[in-house]
Amino acid sequence: MGVAAGSAVLPAALVSPAAAHATDSDRHRPARPLVIGHRGASGHRPEHTLGSYTLAIELGADFIEPDLVPTKDGQLVARHENEIGGTTDVSTKPQFASRKTTKTVDGVAVTGWFTEDFTLAELKTLRAVERLPAVRPHNTIYNGLYEIPTFQEVIDLAREQSRRVGRTIGVYPETKHPTYFRSIGLELEPLLARVLKRNGLAGRNAAVFLQSFEPTSIKKLRGLVDTPSVVLLDAAGQPFDFKTSGDPRTWADLATPAGLDYLKAFTDGVGATKNLVIARDAAGNLLQPTALIHNAHARGLKVHSWTFRNENQFLPLNLRTGDDPNAWGNILEEVRTFLAAGLDGLFADYADTAVLARDLFLQSQGR
Repeated sequence: MGVAAGSAVLPAALVSPAAAHATDSDRHRPARPLVIGHRGASGHRPEHTLGSYTLAIELGADFIEPDLVPTKDGQLVARHENEIGGTTDVSTKPQFASRKTTKTVDGVAVTGWFTEDFTLAELKTLRAVERLPAVRPHNTIYNGLYEIPTFQEVIDLAREQSRRVGRTIGVYPETKHPTYFRSIGLELEPLLARVLKRNGLAGRNAAVFLQSFEPTSIKKLRGLVDTPSVVLLDAAGQPFDFKTSGDPRTWADLATPAGLDYLKAFTDGVGATKNLVIARDAAGNLLQPTALIHNAHARGLKVHSWTFRNENQFLPLNLRTGDDPNAWGNILEEVRTFLAAGLDGLFADYADTAVLARDLFLQSQGR
């Protein structure tokens, strides 16, 4: 999942005074908003590793989130991108030096090593490293400890940990670059559906949310498995599948009432970048909530938002502490503000602080 930066220019249909929809948000607010361990507990461990997912569960996350990309032999593995030069030690492996290449993924030239050029057995010889070492140097002590997990291993972990902790841990998989992978003969949706069906996770009651930045990927999955899902919405640009098909709609368009009417036919909610839920001014301060939650709830759609991170550089300007971009700011207040707007779930790098903020908010509401 990407990160939106700066302020967003929102269509008029999204802008609404908080008072205009406060009553609706109160009426639809979930009893217990979900905390989704974003790539696991990626603030504490290298992302998309079993160590990261396990820690997120221990810290109280309700769901763990694997981004999925395929191997050369058609196995789904958990990586944020198919380019793995920045998240594994592949660059230190002389036997794979010749695999470094440049590819165009979603219209962008990317240089590195790509999962689709490796078999699963080859990927299993690599080890994960911290993706943001300058921001989270403490995570670098775990470099080299963890393998790249398969989606099946993530499901197995969720089930094992559910038994251990006595509560159901859900999985929240994302299809990454589905149009690109379809173009090279590695269609993600059938691979994902096959794993879900094999594990009895294809029904409406499964502890699963499917997600994608490409609406047609969610449409395809809805035709293969009847599993809860969300369409991801960024603040700027448009879904790549729309771009390739000539559809002019942007992600911001999909967040309008007309866009939500389109989405509700095949999905259960939206996973919106934070700026589409509560916009920021030009300086980076939080403004009033937009109408997104009100409009989504009116159509029976859930709203989950991404990504909640503790470091100053990811927080609104008015919630930062000091001048160090990597110091922790007032994440508890940010989460409280979004939950007060009626948010149904949040993606968090630090599940522990997100759970604390959620529980403090519920206590303050007498819930």
